[in-house]
Amino acid sequence: MTEIKDTGAELKLSRRLTALAQRVPQGARFADIGTDHALLPVYLALEGRIGFAVAGDINAGPVNAARRQVAEAGLEEVVSVRLGDGMAVLRPGEVDTVAIAGMGGSLMARILEQAGESLQGVETLVLSPHVAEDAVRRWLTANRFALDDEALLEEDGVIYTLMRAKRVSSQEEAQSIEARLYDERLLAPSLERISMTLLYEMGPLLLRSPGEDFFRKWEQEISKRERVILQLNHAVAPEAAEKAREWEEDVREIKEVLACLRAEKRSSN
Repeated sequence: MTEIKDTGAELKLSRRLTALAQRVPQGARFADIGTDHALLPVYLALEGRIGFAVAGDINAGPVNAARRQVAEAGLEEVVSVRLGDGMAVLRPGEVDTVAIAGMGGSLMARILEQAGESLQGVETLVLSPHVAEDAVRRWLTANRFALDDEALLEEDGVIYTLMRAKRVSSQEEAQSIEARLYDERLLAPSLERISMTLLYEMGPLLLRSPGEDFFRKWEQEISKRERVILQLNHAVAPEAAEKAREWEEDVREIKEVLACLRAEKRSSN
C-alpha cells in the first residue's frame, strides 16, 4: 500500500495500482480508462509524474467519485474526469499513455479494438487484465504494439498480470520483434517447442524469467482445467469427450513447460 498526503487529501494505492503507476513514463499525457475513483491519475499527478490526465469511466457513480477525488486533491486543472464508453472519452492525439486495468482481457481487447482514432498519438499501453491475458497479447501483436514488460503480482490472494507495451514504428520492425518474443523454441533444448497458444496464454517475457508467482498461477490454472475435464468426462453430450481430450492435452503441455522451467531454475542455482 502506497500512501501520499497533499492539499489536505490522503490517498492510498494498492500494491497493484502502485505497480501500474511505476510503469507510466515520466511526463506522460495520461489516460486511465475504467478509472473508478481516479486514484491512479491523481496519484501520478501529485507525484509530478504526469502533466495532464483523462480519467474515464462508463458508469456515473465512479465518475462522480472520481470528480470528488480530483477536487479534494486540487487537481481540476490537471485531471479531466469524463463519462463515456472505453476510449471514446479521448480525442485523437490527446494522450500518449493509456492504462486499462480491473477487467477481463477479452473486454480490454474489445475496448482497444473499438478505440479507432482515439489511439492516435498513443505510444504506451499499461494493462492489467485479470483473465484472458492471451486476448490482450494477441491484440497487441495484431496492432503493432510490442510488449516490453510483463510481471505478476500477488495481492489479497489474487495473482495479477501487469503488462506494458510500446508502439512500434513500422510493420517490418513489429514482425521482427514479435518473431523474437513469440519464439516457439525459447525453451530449447529442454523443450523442443512450446505452442503459440501457450506463448500467448503464459506470456513470452514471463516465460523467460518465471518467479514463484508464475508457478503458483499456473498450478492454480492446472487445477481449474482439471476440474473442467472432470465435468466434461461426466457430460453426456457427444462433443464433450473430444473437448475433454483437448483440455487434457493443454494440461499436459502446461505441466511439461513448468517442469522444464523448474529444471532450468535448479540448474542455474
